[in-house]
Amino acid sequence: MIILLMGPAGSGKTTVGKLLAFALSWEFADGDDFHSPANREKMSRGIGLSDEDRIPWLDAIRDAMQKWQAQGRNVVLACSALKRNYRELLGIHSNAQNVKLVYLKGTYDLLLERLRSRKGHYATEQLLASQLADLEEPTDAITIDVAKSPEEIVSEIRRRLRLA
Repeated sequence: MIILLMGPAGSGKTTVGKLLAFALSWEFADGDDFHSPANREKMSRGIGLSDEDRIPWLDAIRDAMQKWQAQGRNVVLACSALKRNYRELLGIHSNAQNVKLVYLKGTYDLLLERLRSRKGHYATEQLLASQLADLEEPTDAITIDVAKSPEEIVSEIRRRLRLA
């Protein structure tokens, strides 16, 4: 099974993902690791990625997801997956049995506060604004308010996915 944690920068995808993977004894993968150096450079300058920039990145993530599923691996994946068509490219839809979508939702102010506290990460205020402009909230996901602690979020995800 794959649990895909989606949301904009600052929503806690990596923090929650690592904690959840540890709690379940699953693997963790960060979608950011699939970005090209050119994409990382753009984002570090506060430039949002275009759909054209994101397609090779999404293809690489989809290929990894298919490989994990074929191998029967359990993985928690952190990936922004901001738009509906991005999620469709990844093979995520309401009746996908082996992929569970969890939307980590936060207010602009909370996400910005978290980004400002980060050191050495490429996400900027401009990138957050760009991501929120692109965001198409899913209707077929488990939605979690990220104002809670990471541990509370992990507990809620486990409870709602019946993985307690």
